[in-house]
Amino acid sequence: MNNKELAQRLVALGSATVYEAQGAYGALDAGIKPVCAEMKLAGPAFTVDMRPGDNLMIHYALLHAQPGDVLVLDCKGFLEAGVWGDVLTTQALNIGLAGILVNGAVRDAEAIARLGFPVFSRGLSIKGTGKAQPGRINVPVTIGDVTVAPGDIVIGDRDGVAIVPADSAERALELSLARERKEDAFKDKITQGATTAELMNLSETFRLLNLQ
Repeated sequence: MNNKELAQRLVALGSATVYEAQGAYGALDAGIKPVCAEMKLAGPAFTVDMRPGDNLMIHYALLHAQPGDVLVLDCKGFLEAGVWGDVLTTQALNIGLAGILVNGAVRDAEAIARLGFPVFSRGLSIKGTGKAQPGRINVPVTIGDVTVAPGDIVIGDRDGVAIVPADSAERALELSLARERKEDAFKDKITQGATTAELMNLSETFRLLNLQ
């Protein structure tokens, strides 16, 4: 199973499940959200290290990205320029990209929503950008405290975004499926009268904290 197929299986389980299953690792900060709540992001990362307020490197990256890739655009969290809009979205759809993740701002949110292209960003800005500054493609980028390497799997949904290292993607899927089975079993027991306190063995913790 290649990483694009693994990404689709992982996103079906949810970003929170994947994050918890791989040892509470890989969650981007809560500032990164989908433009529309229904959007889901899944695919290997094509990373772009770019200057804030300048989107030249996006146009360059679109000459090299492959169908199924997720563009990960590191704008250093800059929110005063929308580096991506409906025109770039049209080109991304034509290429067959799986979506984009922007550590910065985008614009044309309503048009992007109508086009149905998954866009996750830190914010929205109507301001434009320059097209003059160099950058790099397919190099590791850091968003918050998470480093995203080229080829790492990006999983995004309404809850947030989880990054899965490419070399541990199959293991992450196994662990995520196991966690899903465990939670399903918990829910079944709860419908039969069990409590979360019982299932998680919290009685001793309650006692130690004088929560009687």
